[in-house]
Amino acid sequence: MRFLLPMLLAALASACATSPDGGGGASEQVAAATWAWRAAYDSRDPSRITALYDSDAVLWGTAAKTVAPTPAAIAEYFKNAAARPDARVVFGEQNIRVYGDVAVNTGYYTFSDVRDGQTTQRPARYTLVFRNTLGGWLIVGHHSSLVP
Repeated sequence: MRFLLPMLLAALASACATSPDGGGGASEQVAAATWAWRAAYDSRDPSRITALYDSDAVLWGTAAKTVAPTPAAIAEYFKNAAARPDARVVFGEQNIRVYGDVAVNTGYYTFSDVRDGQTTQRPARYTLVFRNTLGGWLIVGHHSSLVP
C-alpha cells in the first residue's frame, strides 16, 4: 500500500496535467487556422472567409456597427469583400492559449488597402476564439476594433 498510493497519485497528476498548448501541437494548429483566415481574407472571396466560422459563431467586425450573431449576418458582413481587391491583413503579435477543445488568439493586425491610388493602413486589435471540431479549428468568436 505504501508504494501503491504514490504511484496512483503520480498517475493521476500526469493524467490531469496539460501542456501550455493543450498538447499535440494545438497551438500550431490554431496558428495555422489563423493563417488560413488571413489567406481567406486576402483572397477577397466571401465564401472562403465565412467557411472558417462555425455555425454558432459571433463576429464583431472592425467596421461593424452591430454584432453578427448568425452565419447569415457574418456572410452579410463579408459580402462585398471582392469590391476591395487590394485589401489585405498582416498579423503582428499573437498570443495563443489552448484550453482543451477551445483556443483563444489575441493580438494585433494591420489592414491595408489602396484607395484613390494611395495605400492606407489601419492597425487593429483582435480576439479570435476557436473550437476544435471534426472539421478542424473553426472560429466561434471574433472581435476586432481599430487601435485608438
